[in-house]
Amino acid sequence: MNRRDDQPEKQPVTPATGDTVPEQRAAGTTAPSGRVPGPRPADAMLASAPPPAPPAPGAPGRPSDASATGRPGTGARDGYGAASAADGSAGYGTATGTGRPGTGTDPDRYGAASDRPGTGGPDGYGTASASGTGRPGAKPNTDGAVVSYESRYDHWIGGEYVPPARGQYFENPSPVDGRPFTEIARGTAEDVEKALDAAHAAAPGWGRTSVAERAGILLKIADRMEAGLEQLAVAETWDNGKPVRETLAADIPLAIDHFRYFAGALRAQEGGLSELDDDTVAYHFHEPLGVVAQIIPWNFPILMATWKLAPALAAGNAVVLKPAEQTPASIHVWLSLVADLLPPGVLNVVNGFGVEAGKPLASSPRVAKIAFTGETTTGRLIMQYASENIKPVTLELGGKSPNIFFDDVSRADDDFLDKALEGFTMFALNQGEVCTCPSRALIQRGHYGEFLEAGIARTEAIVAGHPLDTDTMIGAQASNDQLQKILSYLDIGQQEGAKILTGGQRIEHGGDLAGGYYVQPTVFEGDNRMRVFQEEIFGPVVAVTSFSDFDDAITTANDTLYGLGAGVWTREANTAYRAGRAIQAGRVWTNCYHAYPAHAAFGGYKQSGIGRETHRMMLDHYQQTKNLLVSYSPKKLGFF
Repeated sequence: MNRRDDQPEKQPVTPATGDTVPEQRAAGTTAPSGRVPGPRPADAMLASAPPPAPPAPGAPGRPSDASATGRPGTGARDGYGAASAADGSAGYGTATGTGRPGTGTDPDRYGAASDRPGTGGPDGYGTASASGTGRPGAKPNTDGAVVSYESRYDHWIGGEYVPPARGQYFENPSPVDGRPFTEIARGTAEDVEKALDAAHAAAPGWGRTSVAERAGILLKIADRMEAGLEQLAVAETWDNGKPVRETLAADIPLAIDHFRYFAGALRAQEGGLSELDDDTVAYHFHEPLGVVAQIIPWNFPILMATWKLAPALAAGNAVVLKPAEQTPASIHVWLSLVADLLPPGVLNVVNGFGVEAGKPLASSPRVAKIAFTGETTTGRLIMQYASENIKPVTLELGGKSPNIFFDDVSRADDDFLDKALEGFTMFALNQGEVCTCPSRALIQRGHYGEFLEAGIARTEAIVAGHPLDTDTMIGAQASNDQLQKILSYLDIGQQEGAKILTGGQRIEHGGDLAGGYYVQPTVFEGDNRMRVFQEEIFGPVVAVTSFSDFDDAITTANDTLYGLGAGVWTREANTAYRAGRAIQAGRVWTNCYHAYPAHAAFGGYKQSGIGRETHRMMLDHYQQTKNLLVSYSPKKLGFF
């Protein structure tokens, strides 16, 4: 990864160079069974095709006035909109059916009665009719909004909000319009120590809680999140800048599923017993580590917190969590929904900047493990801090993922080709702020021209706009610093001789979006030796080149410092298998991309990290094994 450091536009401090512990993005999202509610079923984080032109979202409404009450997401076929009232007066629920959030008249769609996402007057993102007219959903803290932020957030320590020890706060702007919308406590080492005190007080009792009880609490957390899905989605969009259609369809549903997955994985976990002989037995027990530190990135704030929290809490640990200073607010909206479910001190949140709060947390001898997602250079610092105290780490770091398209992809003009073109365009998902962003597209020469032309057309069809509009496919970059970094790489690429095929400019929205951090999806054409091919840009930028044959594809794919993710697209099973095994990456998507199911291990090779996220093996990452070696024989060994 190139640079995803502390981005100080939110406060007047410039962290010391080389000494920061900034939190960066982490990759990815988890979908139930590897799927996300979307336009139609697909094993992808977003569905295989964008929804058919949904109407612009309207102001959120209240629960149903229909004869049968419903929870968020109810409707004729499980959509947000009303099933029976053209004006949407039935609100969220209708008397005709119930269902889960995010579905509609077609399987897995937001929409409601008219087969258009979010139709219906006061029911959130819908409009007053199926005609498709309306405005973006109401922003937080305005009339009709589904979520309101507090004017100030302190640290969450020991089950209550605690002011910062030094009384300092920093402003938190929304990437949507660049304007501050809340203040966040600016934590220091003193605040970290308070949080560790609370965590250590709570850890023994929480670790002795039965697995059934802990699993039950995780399930309740998931239920609360599902009931507040729309609230969390809007909060995440406003804090991070990503389109609400992604937070509704991916980020929050995947976080919900992650808690449910680890509730089940914990109940299914068993210890071990080995009978060494008739009189000697080895017992193996899983025990929690105790108090663990978690440093969360800014690209998926709630989801990445969930990736770490769910297994840590399931395993019986107490947690001190530090959100990214770029996106510190949405986790507090999440806390407002679920915090009462956990005993005081089991989860503690200390806000602040890397050098001031992250470093004291990562270097503390009072933590039993450090989990970090961010850039590779900061990961090295985390390892250094942990090594001073002989503490284990999990590091999910940078990537420069190759996305390989073999000639046979274009053998027919069919659904598979359409799916592959969407796979090409996945570099723009989440504004490219994904550690596994498919930022290097390798296209075999036999179909290079026609496939690239179609890929450019698909890229140019991406809709930029208001992040709270469900039509919008690409929103704002997470911070002004990140925007400036992306713009600098657009210049670097051209100076190196790379050719911009589409995009390449900042988007200057007016009106409510003036001052926001927007950039066009950009396709470069060049050579794998260029910096835009080798360095992580962390924006909606893909660098394209060609390859001649299988060996050339693998050589180019592996010519990188990183090894987090990769994509392989081919109709030939033998090619798919051999390429997947030959690529040096921890996750190789085959004929798909950006799917993050909870039960598939995720992590990197080379300089992309240590350890894994997701999958039941994460329980092992947050536990230690106790062996009782027991002799039942009354006889001595006979040595003395």
